[in-house]
Amino acid sequence: MVGEVADIPPADKNFVYRSVDEMPVFPGGEEAMMRYLAENVRYPEQAAKDSIQGRVIVQFVVKDDGTVGTVKVVRSINSLLDAEAVRVVKSMPKFVPGKINGIEVSVWYTLPVKFKIEK
Repeated sequence: MVGEVADIPPADKNFVYRSVDEMPVFPGGEEAMMRYLAENVRYPEQAAKDSIQGRVIVQFVVKDDGTVGTVKVVRSINSLLDAEAVRVVKSMPKFVPGKINGIEVSVWYTLPVKFKIEK
């Protein structure tokens, strides 16, 4: 209709969305995702020796089948920490995919991966 504005375009299986009706969900929810990261991140030995810590921000695609697709670092701390953040995100189990109008679609997901040296 003329003059009508849609916040979310119709579902398109060949497009990666930034905003959808239902965002992808890690199995067990956000708390389970944070636990997964805590249990699976391996602090790079050299980064620990050099006392490098901080938060790497990664963006990745949760594909319409729930698998993790493209992963990219959008805020870098150090190449060693960046590589570990990418590795652990690529190892994540399938998500419940995002949806538009009930149709599963691919969605960009942004996630901070924290690296803190425990003393």
